[in-house]
Amino acid sequence: MTQNGDFSKGSIIKILMRLAIPMTLAQLMNVLYNVVDRMFIGRIGGDSMDALTGVGVCLPMITIVIAFANLVGMGGAPLFSIERGKKNEREAEYILGNCVVLFLIFAVVLTVAGLIFKRPLLMLLGASEVTLPYAEQYITIYLLGTIFVMFGLGLNNFINAQGFAKIGMCTTVIGAALNIALDPIFIFVLNMGVRGAAIATVISQAAAAVWTVRFLTGKKALIRIQRRSMQLQGARVKNIMGLGLAGFTMSVTNSTVQMVCNATLQTHGGDVYVGIMTIINSVREIISLPVQGFTSASQPVLGYNYGAKEYERVKKTIRTIAGVTIVYTLAVWGLVSAIPGAFIRMFGGSGDTLTLGISAMHLYFFGFFFMAFQFCGQSTFTALGKAKHAMFFSIFRKIIIVVPLTLILPHLFGLGVHGVFIAEPISNAIGGLACFITMIVTVYRKLGRE
Repeated sequence: MTQNGDFSKGSIIKILMRLAIPMTLAQLMNVLYNVVDRMFIGRIGGDSMDALTGVGVCLPMITIVIAFANLVGMGGAPLFSIERGKKNEREAEYILGNCVVLFLIFAVVLTVAGLIFKRPLLMLLGASEVTLPYAEQYITIYLLGTIFVMFGLGLNNFINAQGFAKIGMCTTVIGAALNIALDPIFIFVLNMGVRGAAIATVISQAAAAVWTVRFLTGKKALIRIQRRSMQLQGARVKNIMGLGLAGFTMSVTNSTVQMVCNATLQTHGGDVYVGIMTIINSVREIISLPVQGFTSASQPVLGYNYGAKEYERVKKTIRTIAGVTIVYTLAVWGLVSAIPGAFIRMFGGSGDTLTLGISAMHLYFFGFFFMAFQFCGQSTFTALGKAKHAMFFSIFRKIIIVVPLTLILPHLFGLGVHGVFIAEPISNAIGGLACFITMIVTVYRKLGRE
């Protein structure tokens, strides 16, 4: 990879690893914002599992905030990379500027709407009378920092799209390191509990957002945020939102699944199983990071070479993504199956939570390697601007498969709560293979014939 971010030259695997390693570390740091909160909250003592469950109930709302950051960031960045590949830097600049304005608009709307409707939403998401106070404490403070999520998470896509993966990694390292340092101070030293965890998170996200904006307005960025490019243009916004709908839909469907799972578990198992699902979601976030980092690193490479009409390099990149992600997900499935208790104890799980959680994890992560096919197909569709395909398979796996199974399986064969956890591996197999095979048939085989 040359200094001007030209991905059409050099070894594909070297370029991917050069981007993927810092981007994976960045993904890790980004996940730590919320996961570290849960780790500390699980060790408050006394009512710690109620507090952890309350924070877990907030996850679908947090996911919605992230979904809007992805709607703009993951929609704009691939278009930005394609225009750079075409050497059309002026249009790339306008795409970046329009995304900044969209981030501002969504931040205001989500903050106001979230604060108004938080209580009924939390009850709908599975909060009980015991866990609702903790959920309200956390989400109220978190929503006040929505603008920082938009800029820190959303704009970071444009740093990575220019080839500055290490700078992009620093965005999340700064925020996560600060969060890790502040969490014990606010939670334990200042005795603020769940509120302290939320305050630490918002301060950390603010620091990351400041870092991101400063870089994209500074001299080191190849394409910078300019006031002249911040006037919204209808067709441009439509393209950004259209492509971003894939990432947005994936996040929204994840939120929907979390909501349905929590509500079903509350009905069939009570707070203890909602707490177990909170831990499982946290484990899944951690172990999925290398796959997400690698596929995220592939998107600017795919988009740039597609724009430059280097189709053989696009195909080679797709093959590399598939091979690496399948090997990794097979390995991590074996690890989780071997020591599920160790992962549960990371979040303070003991007693019933530990005993019941081990069984739930074996079911939930069965056949985890099928997720590699979903990630590979999804990232390829998104990077090459195939918005409709990417959006369809986001909906297909979660809404068409997982949600109905989550609602139906607990009533079949005496499965009860186990049915909720079994729904995930079934959807991974069907949805992942469908996405990957469709990508091979409709994209991979046609590259070079366009």
